[in-house]
Amino acid sequence: MAYTLKEVKIRANNTPEGIRKIEQLWQDVSKGKLPIVFDSENNFQKGISPISKYSNYESDENGNYDLSILGVDSSFFEKLEKEVKKGKYKKYESADKNMLTSTKNAWKMVWKDQKEGTLNRAYKTDYESTVPAEYCKDGKAHCYLYISIK
Repeated sequence: MAYTLKEVKIRANNTPEGIRKIEQLWQDVSKGKLPIVFDSENNFQKGISPISKYSNYESDENGNYDLSILGVDSSFFEKLEKEVKKGKYKKYESADKNMLTSTKNAWKMVWKDQKEGTLNRAYKTDYESTVPAEYCKDGKAHCYLYISIK
């Protein structure tokens, strides 16, 4: 009998060691070791996208937090977009040919807005979705961040 996980979670932080833990978790998901995108028999789950969920913040981006990887369908993103319209989240988007660069650039926008005082983060629950270039019509990787605001 095949099964899938809805979520896997680790406690992490933004130190080099914490980033390595996050990268290892993502490798385990993308290679099918943890059945979120693939089921336990390594069958791809059509219509499921993996996303990062940041929650249970100890303080701010410098403290510990929970990082979960979730398998979601398109309705999840529709709900997030409604939360953006309600003013509960601020959406950031970055695109680049390189997925890592796209992600780093999106986070740089968040940190720049924080530094300038134009983003009042709630540090409750944030989401990150990165789409590889091969899945995008423009040939670029896209990173979407949904940052909870006060």
